[in-house]
Amino acid sequence: MQKIVFIILFLVGQLVAFGDNFPGPYRIALMKYKGGGDWYANPTSLPNLVKFSNAQIKTKIDENILTVDVGSSEIFDFPFVHMTGHGNVVFSSDDAMNLRTYLAAGGFLHISDNYGMDMYVRREMKKVFPELEWIEVPFDHPIYHQTFDFSKGLPKIHEHDNKPPKGLGLFFEGRLVCFYDFECDLGDGWEDAQVHNDSELNRLNALKMGANLLEYAFTQGQ
Repeated sequence: MQKIVFIILFLVGQLVAFGDNFPGPYRIALMKYKGGGDWYANPTSLPNLVKFSNAQIKTKIDENILTVDVGSSEIFDFPFVHMTGHGNVVFSSDDAMNLRTYLAAGGFLHISDNYGMDMYVRREMKKVFPELEWIEVPFDHPIYHQTFDFSKGLPKIHEHDNKPPKGLGLFFEGRLVCFYDFECDLGDGWEDAQVHNDSELNRLNALKMGANLLEYAFTQGQ
């Protein structure tokens, strides 16, 4: 029943997001998790992304970003959930099952490594989908070719370990349910300009890629 209710809400959300005849708005959420990692990092990133997306691709997303616990049933109210931080992440077995049910039912999770959470993300997401492996999302995947075109994949926003940026994905029953930007840091690129002093080009590229993520999540790439 929970899956059916979510799918109905998800489809309604798509219409609200992209149909001019629907009043909107609706909401996306920031994920709260246990373990001590700073899930609350980058406080200006999602509001800035929503403003950009509403202006540039005509979504109708509420600029008041809510927080949702990974284990809460409220996660089913959001077609798109964002996760970030620098440190440890811990999912209980109930958290992992709740997140799996959400993603399997049509939800979408974006994880942005703010530097230092990679080993924890990989460990905990294995609890969610033990049968899946991270796959580098090919550059011809629709997520890179929504309103904005990224023919070479993710833009490089922050140096971190000075490795190429990678967009990693978990594919469940053929559908991309989780997109993980690694060695990229899209979330930092969405922050207010004075926070990291990123170039305007880097910030613009980060926001464009973020808008692609939202568009893909809302339409499932169609």
